[in-house]
Amino acid sequence: MNDFKGRLGIVTGAGSGIGRELARQLAAEGCHLGLCDIMVENLEETRKSCQELAPPGTLISAHPCDVSDESQVIAFRDAVKREHNTGHINLLFNNAGIGGGGSFITDDRAAWDRAFGICWFGVYYNTRAFMPLLLAATEGHIVNVSSVNGFWACLGPTNPHTAYSSAKFAIKGFTEGLQVDLRLNAPHVKASLVMPGHIGTSIAINSTKVLGGRLPLEMTAEDVANLRQRLTRIGLPIEGIDDDQLKASMQQQMEDFRDKAPTSAAQAATVILDGVRHQQWRILIGDDARLLDQLVRELPETAYEPSFAQRLLTEVAARLSKLGASEEPK
Repeated sequence: MNDFKGRLGIVTGAGSGIGRELARQLAAEGCHLGLCDIMVENLEETRKSCQELAPPGTLISAHPCDVSDESQVIAFRDAVKREHNTGHINLLFNNAGIGGGGSFITDDRAAWDRAFGICWFGVYYNTRAFMPLLLAATEGHIVNVSSVNGFWACLGPTNPHTAYSSAKFAIKGFTEGLQVDLRLNAPHVKASLVMPGHIGTSIAINSTKVLGGRLPLEMTAEDVANLRQRLTRIGLPIEGIDDDQLKASMQQQMEDFRDKAPTSAAQAATVILDGVRHQQWRILIGDDARLLDQLVRELPETAYEPSFAQRLLTEVAARLSKLGASEEPK
């Protein structure tokens, strides 16, 4: 599928981040789109941006949808069929996801289930719902967005990340399983697994909103006390930092995650679409993703030990040093 013009693509989690940039780049190529997100205002901003970029005649529809609710996903599919007057789609980008539920032991079950529901069941329900429309097309492609946390289930040796990682591992296994299933039973449909590293998105901010929490600058005294407990539990030094400083620091970290990432959401979207064009089933995004993938394969028994994190930092420093040396004037 080298050309997306005139195709019909579905993008979940299209309100921001990679989902928004996928939608914008597809729209610019003249791809008709059915977009969904749980954050309605963000979704409408994406729709308007896509419409401005799209050639005349490109149809872009936007649909509020909680992808963890199968009835809403089915309603989304039916609305796409109706508004686009179609019985088929060509592209399905299962991109929606949030963080949360880091610890299976200490965190609230509702947050754990919510994160897992959006990240995993969003992929499952949408693939189930749209599969008949993909099968009805002359060619189709499913793109499932996993993560480096789909092969490394933490954020370091002191920071559990169980709900998100469990979901992303499930996406990885599902998409790998589809390789044989599609080849045998629907060879005109392909599937790609996307595993991004650190991409500049608002996932940290949006996850807090979806989970009904408060952003750091809006936290109450009770919120801050709970935050201190969590940070102390994972070994972060916060002694001597007052509440206002702590809130400002956490807010800045969220914004830095979005604004100072090594790879932008637009760059990630470009890599994904190039991968679709070349029928890559495994798409790693970012040097950090490639390095982590390599080290986890080399050192699986120590992947969750402090020594692994130190090895990772050493490798990153060595690569940065090598890069700096290569850029020195000859």
